[in-house]
Amino acid sequence: MFTSLQAFRRRVGAFIGGFEAGLANRRLKGFQPSRAHLNTLIAAAGPDITARARWLVRNNGYAANAIESWAGNVVGAGIKPSSLIADAELKARVQKLWLNWTDEADAEGFTDFYGLERRAAREVFIAGEVFFRFRPRRPQDGLTVPLQLQMLPAEMLPLNRNELLPGGNVIRQGIEFDAIGRRVAYHFMRRHPGDVTDPGASGETVRLPASEIVHVIDPVDAGQLRGVSRFAAGIVKLFLLDQYDDAELDRKKVAAMHALFITTPAPAEPLDAVEGRDENGERTMDLQPGQITLLEPGEEVQTSTPADSGQTYEPFQYRTLLQVSAALGVPYAYLSNDMLKANYSNSRLALLEFRRRIEAYQHAVMVFQLCRQVWARWLDTAMLAGALDLPHYDRQRRDYLACTWLPPKWDWVDPLKDARAEIEQIEAGLKSRSQALAERGYDAEQVDAEIAADRAREKSLGLNFGNMASAMGDATLGEFRP
Repeated sequence: MFTSLQAFRRRVGAFIGGFEAGLANRRLKGFQPSRAHLNTLIAAAGPDITARARWLVRNNGYAANAIESWAGNVVGAGIKPSSLIADAELKARVQKLWLNWTDEADAEGFTDFYGLERRAAREVFIAGEVFFRFRPRRPQDGLTVPLQLQMLPAEMLPLNRNELLPGGNVIRQGIEFDAIGRRVAYHFMRRHPGDVTDPGASGETVRLPASEIVHVIDPVDAGQLRGVSRFAAGIVKLFLLDQYDDAELDRKKVAAMHALFITTPAPAEPLDAVEGRDENGERTMDLQPGQITLLEPGEEVQTSTPADSGQTYEPFQYRTLLQVSAALGVPYAYLSNDMLKANYSNSRLALLEFRRRIEAYQHAVMVFQLCRQVWARWLDTAMLAGALDLPHYDRQRRDYLACTWLPPKWDWVDPLKDARAEIEQIEAGLKSRSQALAERGYDAEQVDAEIAADRAREKSLGLNFGNMASAMGDATLGEFRP
């Protein structure tokens, strides 16, 4: 019934014209994409896509460079909090405690909280998602705040776990939902399914409440449950380009190894002393610079003339890498490290577009899903453990949680011109100093306090750097005056 209705609609569309993209003409006859929901497609192909993406990151230089560039721009040295508590002394205590705790945040002890942010950005790029588990600790563990984070890769939440539970809850792709669609738990494997070094029972799962899990994902479709790798649109081209490069390298190597060939009408002639046979039994001869070799009667020397790659090799690679760059959302220069085709104008244009995407990702994914949840749990734990004493916290919790997250500052190709333009915007009232400092990754109150402390110290020591800086600034401006 459905097939006949579909055929009828196509005939009607062909008769009245309609959208060419919806017709089944000669050019589009074989273009019949799946109508399955993204969750179905991820369940079918997600594990293979993630495995191939991880393989490319381990073995392909372009893939490794792309992901490091992405993580470096998204996180850099860290997306850092600036509490909005009005009381300056109270804010300073909160910020100092947070800074001390960041060094203890990683349950594995490999990095600090900002390193976990960077690892999260890498994992979401590779696997489309990553999970963090809050791990409460005992007071005797000696932590600044008794809380740590454990990173769990996407492979530890089974995509094929789908079932109805007594009471009305349902498990979909390892995530348990209640009757009104809220996430209530995650059913993780106790061991990574691909880690043969872990002697634990494979396939055994454990139910963890949703309140103990942070799920970081960059969703692309409505109703999407699990993530999909950003490499998905570029895996095929990256892999085939890698194979093509390997084939070209092998062809050149083989051609270089076979420099000369000697043909003879009498192959049964005994070999000369300088000749030998290789591991395959083929006749070989070692040649030295300036050597004169006497050939047997009837033998003829032929030089190897391998076919050249021609002038199409580099343009082909460039166009293919441009397609990969577009698929990954990473500028060509960041993907390939090729700066020869870049100039100031096109580099700046590419950077502006890339940074708009990065800023959207920082806000919607890293800050909203990871940073804010960690900050809220950390502050609650610090209060319960007595590490902080915030008056009326139970009634004013929302006010205490208010926080601005400052990403790393952007560096430009010509920082002097950009700094001057920013100063003019501040002087014209188009931008505040607080906004300018926040864009550079700094907290305005902290910077002002440091400036005041520096000025007081300079005055007490009889130093006067302000006049020197002003004189240097006037000299610099003089270069631009006619």
